[in-house]
Amino acid sequence: MKKKAKINTIRNIGIIAHIDAGKTTVTERILYYTGRSHKIGEVHDGEAVMDWMVDEQERGITITSAVTTCQWANHEIHIIDTPGHVDFTIEVERSLRVLDGVIGVFSAVEGVEPQSETVWRQADKYGVPKMAFINKLDRIGADFIGTVEMMQERLNANPLILQLPVGQGEDFTDIIDLIEMKQIRWDEETLGASYHFEDIADEYQKEAETYREKMIEAAAEFDDEVMEAYLSEEPIDSHKVLEAIRKATVSLELVPVLCGSALRNKGIQPLLDAIIDLLPSPVDIPAIQGTDPESGDIIKCQAKDSEPLAALIFKVAMMEGRKLSFVRVYSGKMKVGEELYNPSLKKKEKLTRILQMHANKRERVEAVGAGSIVGVVGLKESSTGETLCSAAHPVLLEEIEFYEPVISVAVEPKTHADQEKIEAVLKKFLAEDPTLRVRQDEDTGQTILSGMGELHLQIITSRMQREFNTKVNVGQPQVVYRETIANRAEASAIFDKEIAGQRQYGDVSLRVLPLPRGTGTRFLSKISQQDLPQGFIDAVQKGSLESLESGAMMGYPVVDVEITLTGVNHKDSLSTELAYTVSASMACRDALAKAAPFLLEPIMDAEVFVPEAFMGDVIGDLNARGGKIESIDHKMGSQVIRATVPLARMFGYSTSLRSATQGRGTFSMQFSHFDRS
Repeated sequence: MKKKAKINTIRNIGIIAHIDAGKTTVTERILYYTGRSHKIGEVHDGEAVMDWMVDEQERGITITSAVTTCQWANHEIHIIDTPGHVDFTIEVERSLRVLDGVIGVFSAVEGVEPQSETVWRQADKYGVPKMAFINKLDRIGADFIGTVEMMQERLNANPLILQLPVGQGEDFTDIIDLIEMKQIRWDEETLGASYHFEDIADEYQKEAETYREKMIEAAAEFDDEVMEAYLSEEPIDSHKVLEAIRKATVSLELVPVLCGSALRNKGIQPLLDAIIDLLPSPVDIPAIQGTDPESGDIIKCQAKDSEPLAALIFKVAMMEGRKLSFVRVYSGKMKVGEELYNPSLKKKEKLTRILQMHANKRERVEAVGAGSIVGVVGLKESSTGETLCSAAHPVLLEEIEFYEPVISVAVEPKTHADQEKIEAVLKKFLAEDPTLRVRQDEDTGQTILSGMGELHLQIITSRMQREFNTKVNVGQPQVVYRETIANRAEASAIFDKEIAGQRQYGDVSLRVLPLPRGTGTRFLSKISQQDLPQGFIDAVQKGSLESLESGAMMGYPVVDVEITLTGVNHKDSLSTELAYTVSASMACRDALAKAAPFLLEPIMDAEVFVPEAFMGDVIGDLNARGGKIESIDHKMGSQVIRATVPLARMFGYSTSLRSATQGRGTFSMQFSHFDRS
């Protein structure tokens, strides 16, 4: 039986970045040098271990976050390789929710790109300590210091350079370690598996000394001994410097910066050492807080096996037809065969298997303790974002926030056999993916899929056909709009009917007001609990908010509206909660229809990289699409145009951009906000 790792030797880390910065290539090298895989899988060959789905291999991108475990220097490292494409941001979000540290991978050529910013902000939101690995230093146009400066400007990070490249672009050969003040050289014949330290080349000595001085000055602020030695100009022990940097990293004060070229097998072993030396174990971070489901009291879940169980399901996947739940254990132990309690559902679930994950391969284990990230089988009803605990010590961990979809497609089964399968297949996708929405169009009978972007929906429809052999016709993508109102309006409604032999009566008056963009919706009551019991006020709130799910214009959800309950007519023996719910819904729909409703469309933040010669054509095209140019910056031989543009006008933009720039322009975009169309 496999020996259990001590909790302070566990590292739960994620690798985050913009698409094509080299995250998966970095992960593949980590797996190779730690002995987890015996062959280097390349993304461009479709052989990366972590990109195991057929769609990932064909497209050369990561779509689903993959979990693996490897060993380095007597430590157990759990790694989650996350997607870099904006359509799969939820995969990053839910991974960051359960990680103790992340490595941000940046391309030395492109620097900090839009999705890098998004995932970095997500890591900030969850207070996750970060390290940076500046990759692709062997590529023409690589700029190590320029990328570090971009980290400061765009991410508001406080980067601390721990390594310097020897040469850049075609001249890149080695890396200088500023802590040990040595030059690291890799042996190309062993695919970078063997490397050695040597003295720093004379021409780089002065630069190395300058950056080491800056590094020690920054580290000294977090350790009195280092500060004392620094001020008295005494030799400083490298272990003390590492301890000071670790302290600053864990407390989110500094971001250590390392460098290399994963594709050329350079820089990975020092990165692994830095993961062990600088990123926290589960006991180094504050205990996660949960709440008592009954009393609402705060409960701290200490990272100890002896504590009551607290675990979070952060992802559900269907593998070979079976439901596999990915779980982070924060405190306590989980054993095969035991009953667990889900406080959200108030139900018990039985664990039939616990699996140590390695991408889509797995290894069975009998029990796991605090700090572990594992796959579990046997959970029938529990889903993403829900807590598992012991029935004797219930605790509810904070749920994961999900994003609202911005784009839809209609799908129709090709044959009667496909019609029978489609519902079951979509049910499986909904269990896996909380950002996917499915509804039936009442007018056409079509099934409407809504998701985070064109690629997201392409992957879903592709998987329907590949994995489940369900053939569908797919319509053109449609934008998911929102509705809101321009004016104030009031309405009343009476519901007075006999249902199942009982008369149900409710009489409600409501007022609706527009709110500033992005405020959301809120419900207020001008009626006191003396005039109407709280249960009936809650019923009015329920009916009002349910009516916002389908607007008066085109049936889109209504946002940025305040609903106020202004009057009721209450009959003691006849008024029921059901009647108030229905009458509130009727009154709210009537008021919304009177309040000058209008559509809001999704506006995207777009970033377009174009050679200078084509800039005029590209700006003209963006203006024609209703875009507003925010800024134009020069970067590494290209112009970077930042603009906001309606999503509805951006379909097919990649083709237009390629033809306008002779195939040399690239762009990325992500959702910004909803605004008037």
